[in-house]
Order: sequence, then structure tokens, then C-alpha cells
Amino acid sequence: VTRYNPTIWKYSDLRDLVLKSAELVKPEEAGRRVVVLMNDSEAGRKHTASVGWLFSGLQVMKPGEITPAHRHMASAQRFIMEGDGAYTVVDGHEIELEKNDYVLTPNGCWHDHGVFKNGRVSIWQDGLDIPLMNSLETNFYEVYPKEVQEKDYPTNDSPNTFGTTGMLPADSMSWSKPYSPLMVYRWEDTKNGLYNLSKASEGSLYDDYILRYSNPTTGGWAMKTMGAHMQMLKPKRHTKAHRHTGNVMYNCAGGEGYSVIGGKRFDWVEHDIFCVPSWVWHEHVNLSNSEEAFLYSFNDFPVMQSLSIYKEEALDDNNGFQIVVD
Repeated sequence: VTRYNPTIWKYSDLRDLVLKSAELVKPEEAGRRVVVLMNDSEAGRKHTASVGWLFSGLQVMKPGEITPAHRHMASAQRFIMEGDGAYTVVDGHEIELEKNDYVLTPNGCWHDHGVFKNGRVSIWQDGLDIPLMNSLETNFYEVYPKEVQEKDYPTNDSPNTFGTTGMLPADSMSWSKPYSPLMVYRWEDTKNGLYNLSKASEGSLYDDYILRYSNPTTGGWAMKTMGAHMQMLKPKRHTKAHRHTGNVMYNCAGGEGYSVIGGKRFDWVEHDIFCVPSWVWHEHVNLSNSEEAFLYSFNDFPVMQSLSIYKEEALDDNNGFQIVVD
């Protein structure tokens, strides 16, 4: 039985707090300026966890700001929610960021972030495996000897090299690191992929149309301890309920709807964030009659699968739908 509760964080409640943090704390005064998303449970408060092995928070950057470079044992990923002109540098690779991009910061990689002076205030969701690293007592942390890294490669070299669908550079086998060489997954490519998938299949009973962010050199997860998906719910779509081992954090990337999690209804609109704890029934509904809804999510499935403890089950009762309780 999970120790964590289904929890929703409404962006309308969070956004002003996130912007206020930008006025209260300067980048050089803290390793990162993050509003932490704490699970509404004793376990969440004890382990500083959003759900299970997953930590999440909202980070904000103003134009001209740069965070100090550092690295740590925890793996990290970012989902860009709003703004313009943001970028990250990961082990010397500078990557420009746009809304709804999915970005990797693998464990052990030096990284810093910033917003160009001609950009706009930018907010993104961080996702890390800090609770897992803390439990394993391996969450080492190191500060870069300089404030920022040197840029060792042409800007956007990672997506320009590895971002062509179905194709790899002829020398791609020389990539031997345990994470994806594609460090940013562009929203336009992801959205087009979902639309194309919807032309070829009827979708999943439980997720409608869903794509996994994968390592293009292996086809597996992009990182070893966390995975991520983007899914599209067709207008008026109501998925059936299922449950699985492994915890999931969701972020509404567009549209409006609700999810039934453990028999309770959680309504969401764009940028709202919610979680599904391990082995809890859940189903999703798109409330629009004409527009698709998009849900970004990240999870700890790679850990469950590596340990051979991933399990999934469909709900048979009530034609596959939960009974909603107040």
C-alpha cells in the first residue's frame, strides 16, 4: 500500500509564488531557486518527495540571470512551461529551450541554466530522483570551479545531431554514455508524432495516444532511473482505469479535463500538475468537444523494470471505470 496521496498543484495558485521567489532569492544566493511540490502526506513531508522516488518543483529565471554550474548524483529533467529565451548548458552542450520542450540533465553532468537578456521570464518544472538517491545514500553534490561552464560545442548540437527521426549519424555507435545523447526533445516533433500515431492506431484504452521519450541509440528510456511520456487525449475521450507499480507526475501541456485517481476526481487545465502514486487506479478524461488535451508525465518506471518489479493491471469492475467518491 502506497504511503503517498494523490495530490494536485494548481498553477493558478503556484505561479505568483514562483514569480515572488524570483524577487526574494538571487541565483547566486542558492544552488537553484525552486518552489518545491510536496506530496500531501506524511511520507512526502518526511522525504521531501512529490510522490514515491520522485522530487519535483518549479524553477524560475529572469532575463539575464544565470544559475551557478554544479553537478550531482541525482538525475534531472525539465519540462518548459512558459517564457522565451531560456537555455541550458549540459557538459558543454548549449541548448536553447522552448515551451513544452523536454530536457535532460543526466546524473554526473555539469549544468547551468539561464535566460538571454532579450528573453522573457521563464518557468519550468524540474523532475529529479532525489528521494531515491537519498535512500541509497548516494546523493553527492559538487560545485563547478567557475560560475558557468565553457561552451564546448555549437549551440543546439545535440538536437541537430541526434534529433532527426529514424536516422542517426554514421558514427553514433561511438556514444557509450548510459543516457540519451539527445538532450532536448522538441515540442513540435513530439506533437507531430502524436498526431501521426493517431492516424495509424485507435490508441490505448488507458492512455489514448502516448509516446515515450527514448534514447535514439538504444530505443530504451532516455535515462536510467526516470522515464517520461507525452500523451494526447482526443476530444471527449474517457480512458479506462488501470494501475501499475511505479509513481507518476503529470503536467497538463494543453487542454482541460480531469483524472480520477483512487476514486477521487481531480480537475486540471494547462500547467496544472498532479501525481499518481504507485498501484493506485487512475483514468483520464478530456472535457473538450473539439480540442485535444496533452499530458506530459515523468515516472520511476526504469527502476521498477530494472528490478523486475513492474506490474500493471486493468480495472474489470464497472466496465473499467472507477466509481467517483466525494
